[in-house]
Amino acid sequence: MSKSLEFLTEALRRLPGVGPKSAQRMAFHLLQHDREGAAQLSRALYQAVDAVHHCALCNTFTETETCDTCIDEERDRRLLCVVETPADQMMIEQTLTYKGLYFVLMGRLSPLDGIGPKDIHLEKLLARASDGVVSEVVLATNFTNEGEATAHYISEMLKARGLQVSRLARGVPVGGELEYVDAGTIARAMLDRRST
Repeated sequence: MSKSLEFLTEALRRLPGVGPKSAQRMAFHLLQHDREGAAQLSRALYQAVDAVHHCALCNTFTETETCDTCIDEERDRRLLCVVETPADQMMIEQTLTYKGLYFVLMGRLSPLDGIGPKDIHLEKLLARASDGVVSEVVLATNFTNEGEATAHYISEMLKARGLQVSRLARGVPVGGELEYVDAGTIARAMLDRRST
């Protein structure tokens, strides 16, 4: 294999879920069947890496110093939703149910992987949440062990400063039938039940 092809294959392997064989297939496909697509992908990556950086306020991706969400005067500045990634933020936005502001951690606590509080911008979150305007912080980290640990750590940190903290609810999915839902999800839904 040529050095350039090997370099392309190794670069494609950096994508999540792409192993050596898949990366090699992608590289061959781009070079053999879609050179125009390969050139477009190259330009798009170069442009994104050059232009996209973190919002000064919420830490999400933006091409300006402050993202569109943070400067939107229609947003409820008393609510601050904490998410792990910009993709999580985008999913919450697509629900059209949340009208507050965000803080994107760009990760989650994971001591086994050497990721601590400084690695996920907790000082910046604390400053944002303590600005005197925010009255509730909604923790919307993932329901993984690391996401739960991150939510707990942040919750304790913010409650110690007198802030109201809530956690994204979890339970049976919309349209889900109980007999097909795992026992852990049903148990959590039972514990987190609310009055009607």
